[in-house]
Amino acid sequence: MKTMQSNIENRLQVLKPLVFEFHDDSHLHAGHAGNRGGGHYSILVVSEEFTGISRINRQRMVNAPLQDLFSDGLIHALSIKALTPEEYFNS
Repeated sequence: MKTMQSNIENRLQVLKPLVFEFHDDSHLHAGHAGNRGGGHYSILVVSEEFTGISRINRQRMVNAPLQDLFSDGLIHALSIKALTPEEYFNS
């Protein structure tokens, strides 16, 4: 069985990420109201594909290949930082 990190990373290969970072924050949300399962994760994705794209549309680009993980209850919350290489390397 794939880990959630590798599952998400593999799905996001469509964005050709130059940098991918994954953090499992589930332990910080133990007993979180409304959570009926699924993990809490934070990711950083750096991709040329985000160039000229608004922040909200970057979020949508990241969420799209992961949608079934939300609907299947495997992800409860996902914090996304989606940057262009220029934003990442020049900050």
